[in-house]
Order: sequence, then C-alpha cells, then structure tokens
Amino acid sequence: MLQKFDPRNRDLLVNIDGELVHRDRAGVSPFDSVVQGGDAVWEGLRLYRGRIFKLAEHLERLRHSALALAFQEIPSADELREQIRRTLVANRMYDGVHVRLTLTRGVKITSGMDPRLNQSGPTLIVLAEHKPPVYGGEGAPPISLVTASIRRFRPDMMDPKIHHNNLIQSILAKIEANTAGADDALMLDDRGFVAETNATHVFCVAAGKVITSHCVACPEGITRATVLELCAEHGIPHRVCDYSQAELYRADEAFCTGTMGELVAVGSVDGRSIGNGERPVLERLRTLFRQLTADAGERVVDEPAAAPA
Repeated sequence: MLQKFDPRNRDLLVNIDGELVHRDRAGVSPFDSVVQGGDAVWEGLRLYRGRIFKLAEHLERLRHSALALAFQEIPSADELREQIRRTLVANRMYDGVHVRLTLTRGVKITSGMDPRLNQSGPTLIVLAEHKPPVYGGEGAPPISLVTASIRRFRPDMMDPKIHHNNLIQSILAKIEANTAGADDALMLDDRGFVAETNATHVFCVAAGKVITSHCVACPEGITRATVLELCAEHGIPHRVCDYSQAELYRADEAFCTGTMGELVAVGSVDGRSIGNGERPVLERLRTLFRQLTADAGERVVDEPAAAPA
C-alpha cells in the first residue's frame, strides 16, 4: 500500500542537531555514521491531539538500542523531548503526525566502520510529517501478506532488540511483497515459526484467543505490548508462543500492529483467506486502542492558534 504525498509536508522544517532546516536543504555529512554504514538507531512516534503515545517507552527503547551499540554519548530523555517539541511547534503540528527520531553515532574523522573514528558526538534527526496510519487507519480494508524467503535473525546473529537502521532484511522482504502484489511480507524465523512482517508484529486469533510470537526474532514492539496489556486488562484470552504458518492460515482472525499502522486486519496470507471476514476480537481491540490513544499519551504541544489570514 503506497502512501501518497501530502502537500502539507511541502515546506517541512527538519531538525538536525537542533537546527531547523527546510526539507529541501536538510542533510547530514557524508562522513556521518548513518551514511557510512547505517550505524544509527531510530524510533517512530505518533502524535494524537498534542500527545505522543508511549513517548517514555519509545525514548527508553532508543536509549537501550544506543547502549547496545556502545554509543559513547546519548542525549537525555529531556533533551530529546525538547527537540521533538521544538520541531512540532515550528511546523504547527498537533494531530495526525508521525515523527521519525534518528540518533546516529555521529560524524567520523575519516571514512571507515571503526567507532573510534567518531570523535564529535552523535547526530540527532527529528523528522515530523503529516501522515495518516500507513494502512489507512479506521475503516481501512484488510491487508494481504505473502511469506518472504528472507528470514529474521535470531539474537546470536543480530539481536532484534537493537532498533537499528540496518533495514536491508526488511527492504528485501518488502521487494518480494511488492513483486507478488501483496501489501507486506510475512517473515519467519530461522526455525520456520512466524516472527513478524517486514514492518509490523503479527497476531492471530483462534477460538477467541489472541496469539502472537515471542520477541526472539522480532523487536520488542510497543504497540504489540499495548495490545497484550489491553488483553490482560479486559479479560481477553491471549498467549505468547511459537506458532507456524499453518496456524496462521487456519486462524479465525489475523492482524498486524505497529506505531505507524496501529491495528490493521490481515485478510489473506499467501493468497489464502483468513477466517470468514468477521473480526469481533480485532474490532474490540481497535475500540480499546482508540480510547487509549485518545486519553493517554504525554502532552508535548498545545493546539496552535489559527494562522493569520
């Protein structure tokens, strides 16, 4: 599902190390680690009526990823909050906004992969865009998945708990999905169990029970965790376990979760329809999630005054 350009984003101001620059002039050094080797960590944030949902959890995950990659300097959570706020205010943003927060290891004194070549601290990029949920949001049609040949790594290969910018696995899987005419790619782990898609976590529902995979070959998703919390809070049976393609094929319902996609139904996998088209468990979870994002979240900006005529 390809998103269209939003003309409201034509004159965005991008925040690079605290400097707000027009999108057409924004850039980082060719010596920056994100250019040299994808050596960076990132988070996707969503703004709902001035509030960022689960902001503290996202910032903590960013910090954990940077620590795992042995970044020598990591901005404090308060510093990150302030740069996010400045970016949103400068762009007069309040609702329906996606923020991509990227922290690179910084600029190197000469090209090369050695982190000891980084001697000037990290680079922080805050990119905020007017953007609806990637799959179309509430009322959007179910998506289709096709199983990719690319497998997700286990922790002793490349730990998925590090939310890094090396997304080549996901990109290759997405190319396969595009070629097959599917919306996204289902990715398995090295044992053949369901891991996630190229961009989201996968849930299925069988006999009223919500099932999702362990975070062994997929990241610790914040929306994934929220769904499991909602299940526990509202008495919805749920289980975290290994499950196979066959179990997904025969499920009553299936859906994907993510910050950018929220909760979206899966209509088919590998051309096979999932369930009978009725999705009572997903609809209940969507309602609970919508109520949560309306009431929760950390206030970062107030609604801007009307622009002068």
